[in-house]
Amino acid sequence: MKTSLRFLLAQAALVVAGATAVASASAQIVVIAPSAPPPVRYEPVPPARAGYVWDGGHWRWEHGRYAWAPGHWQAERIGHRWMPGHWAAHGGQWRWMPGHWA
Repeated sequence: MKTSLRFLLAQAALVVAGATAVASASAQIVVIAPSAPPPVRYEPVPPARAGYVWDGGHWRWEHGRYAWAPGHWQAERIGHRWMPGHWAAHGGQWRWMPGHWA
């Protein structure tokens, strides 16, 4: 019980600091930013590529500030749909929800 409480307190401290922390044994990275990201930049989508889907650019949290990550092509997964990553407000801060196949 004490170990779990210590773990939760350590995780809360990382979130408050706006840090990047390892959230689970599967090494999923959780990114928390203390402020909302800037508006998304306009990026022209390149001509379609067979077997790929476009993952538009987004703001990433890097060294205490937002930095633009340009869009790129994702190899298509048959029977799945690409769900782009996005920032979500969470307790007065912002959490990056990574893109994934659904």
